[in-house]
Amino acid sequence: MAATPPSLTRRKTITAVVLIPVIAAVVLCLFAWPTARTAPRDLPLGVAGAPAATAQLQQELAGQGSAFEVHRYADEAAARTAIEDRDVYGALVVTPQGPRLLTASAASPVVAQLLQKAAAEMSPSGAAIPVTDVVAPPAADPRGTALTSSVLPLAMAGMAAGVIVTLFGLRGIRAVAALVVASALVGGAAAAVTDSWLGVFAGSWWREAGALGLAVLAIGGIVAGLAALLGSRGIGLGAVLTMLVGNAFSGAGSAPQLLPEPAGVIGQLLPPGAAATLLRSVAYFDGRAALVPALTLGAWAVLGIVGIMIGGRRGRTAETAEVPAPAPVLQPVA
Repeated sequence: MAATPPSLTRRKTITAVVLIPVIAAVVLCLFAWPTARTAPRDLPLGVAGAPAATAQLQQELAGQGSAFEVHRYADEAAARTAIEDRDVYGALVVTPQGPRLLTASAASPVVAQLLQKAAAEMSPSGAAIPVTDVVAPPAADPRGTALTSSVLPLAMAGMAAGVIVTLFGLRGIRAVAALVVASALVGGAAAAVTDSWLGVFAGSWWREAGALGLAVLAIGGIVAGLAALLGSRGIGLGAVLTMLVGNAFSGAGSAPQLLPEPAGVIGQLLPPGAAATLLRSVAYFDGRAALVPALTLGAWAVLGIVGIMIGGRRGRTAETAEVPAPAPVLQPVA
């Protein structure tokens, strides 16, 4: 076995020394940048009441630049419906007795606290404004932290599913079938833990299991599809998309509208962010506003399956090409 030239060894050493801190800095930026720049950006907020009574309030909100995207409602009932439909995160209601704040801590505890602080700052007398939590998390998880902490395990489960299918050498329809069945089982198991046992989710059990399973299938399909097309490099690329960028930009711990642009938009286009939004809808809001994140996850799952099928066909073609043709049989000469 030939020895490695000293010059090549030095180059590899220098590359490793430089590359490792660069990777660490990039990962740190991905996670620290959104957290350090958390602020409302076009955050949907409702204003309800008579036009004359809410005019000054709307002017004050407009004076905060692009922090809030104000939606106008005729009365408190309409504002409550908008919150339950996930059109807005909360609403300021002007009544003869004074202003009131409606929030939905199930949509985002961070946003609910932010709205309470903003409402107190806008109060003329400086007094605390009465707050009503229209959609709150279950009593077993009053802060809604269980859903936030479930996004990373979902990404890890999907990543593991894609890697296992690849390492086991499954191709084509067998790889797809394994991913679909495994994702369905993971969704059922996760719903049994979060809903049936812990009681931290309060929606339809089957919807929750479907959302959890779809998230695992989307992530696992990406990893397995990229691996089928690119080999081991595909696994690395899938990990970057899901475990790094996807988790850092998901907004699961706050809200997409609190992340700096374009992190919030990118996060909702990747599986972890879409999974967090879908899971909130089915766990707390009876499936409202679930269509867009469900379609996003479904699109990623389809792309992953297409990649698996194309990669599997390429592998079969390569194997066929490598099989040597049978040697001709020589007939004896009479």
